[in-house]
Amino acid sequence: MTDYVLVHGAWGGAHTWGEVPAMLEALGHRVLVATLPGLGSRQDELHPGMTLTDHVADVERQVADSGFDRFVLAGHSYGGMVVTGLAARLGSRIDALAYIDAFVPQPGESLWDITGEAEHDWYIDTQKHKPGMVDPIGALDFKLVPGVVGYQPLLTLLEAVEGPGEAEAIPRRAYLYATGWNPTPFTRFAEKARADGWDYHEVATDHFVMTGDAEGTVRVLAGLGG
Repeated sequence: MTDYVLVHGAWGGAHTWGEVPAMLEALGHRVLVATLPGLGSRQDELHPGMTLTDHVADVERQVADSGFDRFVLAGHSYGGMVVTGLAARLGSRIDALAYIDAFVPQPGESLWDITGEAEHDWYIDTQKHKPGMVDPIGALDFKLVPGVVGYQPLLTLLEAVEGPGEAEAIPRRAYLYATGWNPTPFTRFAEKARADGWDYHEVATDHFVMTGDAEGTVRVLAGLGG
C-alpha cells in the first residue's frame, strides 16, 4: 500500500483529478486530494493577498492532518509549483515526485519566470478591475462557477518557490507529458525531465490528462508506489 498526495492546478479544484483518486484507492492505496485555499470548493477563502507560500503551507498542513508518514507527491499544471515548494520542506518523507503535465520550476523561480509574454499580459490585464484576481487563461468573458472554476490569486503566480531544501532527498521523479494539445507550455519541462533520466511518459490527451486518460495516469502513479 502506498499513500498519495495529489495537488490540482490553477483556477480549478480537487475535482480535476477525476476518477484517479478512486481508482488508486481501489488498488488498495490511500489518497489525499488536496484542495488549495481560495480555489475549487474553497473559493470562499480567496483574497488578493494569497501567495504560493500559502498554498504550500496549506498542503503541508493537510498532509499532517492525514497522518501520512511517507508518500508519493503529484502535481498537475500549476500544482507543479506547489509540489516543488512542498518537496523542499518534506522531501525526506517523499518516495517519489510526479509532475502531471506540470510546471517544474528551479529553486528561486516563479511561474512568471517560466512563462512567456502572452501569459504575463493575461495575468496583468485580467486583474485590472479586480486587483489580484486572475481569470483562467484563454477564458474570454469569464464567469465564475462556484466550487468548480474561479479566479487565481496573482501573487501565487509571482512568488518564487523555495529550494532545494529537502527535495534532494527524493529518490525518484516522474513526468507525464500530454501530447494531444498545442500550443503547450510544458514541452521544455518534459524534454528536460527526459534528458535528466526521470521516469518519463507521454499520453495523447489534452492538458487534463487525469480525465483524458485516467487509466494511464493511474498506471504512472501506481508505478511509483511501493
